[in-house]
Amino acid sequence: MESYKKTAKEVLENLNVDPNVGLNDDEVKTSREKNGANSFGSSEKVSLLKRIWDAVTEPMLILLLVAGAITVAVNVANYMRGEEYNFIECIGIFVAIGLSVVITVVTEGKSAKAFEALNKINEDTLVKVIRNGEAQYVTQGEIVVGDILLLETGDKIVADGRLIQTQELNVDESTLTGESEHVTKNEDFVGDDGTQVADRVNMAYSGCFVSGGTAKMVVTAVGKDTEFGQIAGELSTVDQSTTPLQEKLDRMGKMIAILGIIAAVVVLGIQIWQMRADLNFSTVSEAFITSIVLIVAAVPEGLPTIVAVSLALNIIKMTRENALVKKMVACETIGCVNIICSDKTGTLTENKMTVRKFYANDELLEPDQLRDEFIVQNCAINSNANLSKEEDEFTFIGNPTECALLVGLEKSGFDYEDIRNKYEELKTFAFSSQKKRMTRIVKIDGKIMAYMKGSPGKILHRCSNVDEAKEKELTELMQSFQEQAGRLIGFAHKELGSYNDESEEVVENDFVFDGFAVISDPVSDDVYDSLAKCRKAGIEVKMLTGDNIVTATAIANELHLLGEDGVAVEAKDIDEMSDEELIEALKRIRVIARSTPMIKMRVVKLLKGEGNVVAVTGDGINDAPAIKHADVGIAMGIAGTEVTKEASDIVLLDDSFTTIVKAVKWGRGIYENFKRFIQFQLTVNVSSVVVIIVSIVAGFKSPFTALELLWINIIMDGPPALTLGLEPMRENLFDRKPTKRNENIISKKMFARIMLNGVFISAVCLVQYFTDFLGAGKDGSTTVIFTMFVLFQLFNAFNCRELDTTPMYKNILKNKLMLGVFLLVLAIQFVITQFGKPVFGTVGLSMATWGKMIVVALSVVIINEIIKLGMRIVKK
Repeated sequence: MESYKKTAKEVLENLNVDPNVGLNDDEVKTSREKNGANSFGSSEKVSLLKRIWDAVTEPMLILLLVAGAITVAVNVANYMRGEEYNFIECIGIFVAIGLSVVITVVTEGKSAKAFEALNKINEDTLVKVIRNGEAQYVTQGEIVVGDILLLETGDKIVADGRLIQTQELNVDESTLTGESEHVTKNEDFVGDDGTQVADRVNMAYSGCFVSGGTAKMVVTAVGKDTEFGQIAGELSTVDQSTTPLQEKLDRMGKMIAILGIIAAVVVLGIQIWQMRADLNFSTVSEAFITSIVLIVAAVPEGLPTIVAVSLALNIIKMTRENALVKKMVACETIGCVNIICSDKTGTLTENKMTVRKFYANDELLEPDQLRDEFIVQNCAINSNANLSKEEDEFTFIGNPTECALLVGLEKSGFDYEDIRNKYEELKTFAFSSQKKRMTRIVKIDGKIMAYMKGSPGKILHRCSNVDEAKEKELTELMQSFQEQAGRLIGFAHKELGSYNDESEEVVENDFVFDGFAVISDPVSDDVYDSLAKCRKAGIEVKMLTGDNIVTATAIANELHLLGEDGVAVEAKDIDEMSDEELIEALKRIRVIARSTPMIKMRVVKLLKGEGNVVAVTGDGINDAPAIKHADVGIAMGIAGTEVTKEASDIVLLDDSFTTIVKAVKWGRGIYENFKRFIQFQLTVNVSSVVVIIVSIVAGFKSPFTALELLWINIIMDGPPALTLGLEPMRENLFDRKPTKRNENIISKKMFARIMLNGVFISAVCLVQYFTDFLGAGKDGSTTVIFTMFVLFQLFNAFNCRELDTTPMYKNILKNKLMLGVFLLVLAIQFVITQFGKPVFGTVGLSMATWGKMIVVALSVVIINEIIKLGMRIVKK
């Protein structure tokens, strides 16, 4: 039943309830059975075993499991044959699997937590209802459709309902609609099909608060059927979408696994062909083990572990920048964002109504320059609001507009409480949405004064001191402020000789117009610079707000969001569009006013479907569904609701849009670091696979034993790769466009460098294997290849630090951890080479041979620097 389209009488008749009697006990029971209870129910919980299974079956973890199984098979086979074996590698891989599963399972459950937080909000709140002809209190869970609720200032509304009677009723709907201004309700209003939630002034909605006045309301929806409940339903559903990083790593993992298996099968076939004259179990087993070792060499099994560790360490760093990351992968995903859908109130603006200007005595004044006696007394006396002050911060108590005026008085040096102590109230003609004005008659300083405030247009028509020319001048001035998202409050006064309870129509004439105040929710100081950085970085910002189209457009213009071809629309303009039409329209839409939670979520899903990486920011419950379904959901930590924070991936500890920009920069840096250590690891994998395949095809044995190859994997998948994952951020991160969702994590330039360095390292190692140009002799030949291969990879790590043509030496001292790791691994390799014969079968080498190996390995850096120098020259 769409109650906002019906009169109060029609709604009561449909529900068959008398507003003065309410429901009886039997009717309450019947209603609960028919319409449900006033709770959101509970979603089906996923068992712990199912969550573990889902974590284990992630593609990259399957890859890790396969690598672990293969490593176990190699070591078991070696153990059975009495050869060297080492189960430490096996343990390390399965420990990595366990850690990854634990991290995934622990960080899951975000939806369930958000749902539970939503369901527990003040669940024991007592509500005043009329039942059996009497007013009584019941808990909000006992409320049913048809109940008659009695609302007053400060009450939380616990169900959706049609207003029957109102008395100066104002409701704060900001958490539901995003509308910063409190809504004045009117029970006589009747809406139509196009009336949005924020414009339904004849309705009151669950989760909102009465900021002023009283009302009687008949409940029309409870629990999951309320607007609030629909949000709860969205939060309880499990989002199965994946992040861009997961998608890219999945694609890369599958590709590498397929290529590795193909290479292993080819090598196995070649070996069997070469041994066709002497086939037996031993030779076939040896060929099979070699093929398995090849897969171990081809698959970067340490990648998931390095990704997890790198993300975890960067989460700590981002927290220091006031960005609390709740979902690990979000700290990278934020760097790929190309669209930010932002709420206005509390995100782009401060969510605190503030006086921008006073107009008095024919001049515009700053808030601290007000001296006009009549405006001062009007602001102080003709108000029901109060302020609570702690240090230099004011807490609003009551209507935000009236509170803003009181702050303006305080800034001008007036104490509104002192002024109030000097007057005696005689009569108040209350504000209503029809009149748009309020008048209070008081006795002060021996005089009887009437103070009027409200819509300037309504005030001017009741003033006698403004001629037609002046009214036109004032109207043009006020209109200019309205176009800048200013809300105008006009002031007028009248001295009465006496007051004998005359009517409103008699009193409210021949007033003296004193001026007006311009009030707005100001844009946060840091937002301008942050949006400029977003534009430079190729990030489009869309504003999805519950405010009206005039206010939303004014703020958008102030922030330069619309640009040359951008447009602002209302939610009702796009509500009837098909998905195809809306997708096309979203290319130009920069602002959506009167946005509802469902509209926001629909927009986010469509943008993601077009390949965009979408972040959503917000603080209210109305933002929670979109935040949950975004690639990165960002909640305000100070002003944000608990529901929104639970549904988010990142919580801003300082509620600053600037922190979002910092997070984007961190995310881009993290993504570049992923590319650095992926380039490093794949170069190791390519070069080792090429060496093994070419050696076998040429009729030689593999130059690496299984243990040596596993050692190479351990050290290369560990500290060197991790230090690349912690490379300091470069300053030019905002000079490039965002990474596309479907873009391969291995770019063409990366692929070329991986192949160049991999083939070069392989070629040098093979030449040494076939010719022994370093003069190692027969006994030291394989030791030299093993050691030189490790040295090549260590030096190549320095190449991987720069993804463009920047010289390697330019940033060499910025990552001191990497220099330390380089020296540490070099020292360990020296020990293994010189003293590892019992385990690795190596032989000690002379210092001269070590010198020659280091010079040869350093050549991979020299070649890369020469190529980059040539590219820089060509670019100039």
